[in-house]
Amino acid sequence: MKEVSIRTEYIELGKFLKLADCISTGGQAKFFLQETVIHINGEADNRRGRKLYAGDKVEVEGQGMFVVTRE
Repeated sequence: MKEVSIRTEYIELGKFLKLADCISTGGQAKFFLQETVIHINGEADNRRGRKLYAGDKVEVEGQGMFVVTRE
């Protein structure tokens, strides 16, 4: 499981995907989320604006498992 560290209270899923190197630009998030299954804490969720907090576990199909941590 890879750790993705944030400095703020939360991060939106679209920005998280860029930070986790699942996509190369923020503009790709919309299309990536339409085509890729994402599980957050075991539940499917593909909303780009979904807020992720420290401790949340994110599984991205074809990319692996990630956990959100806070600096």
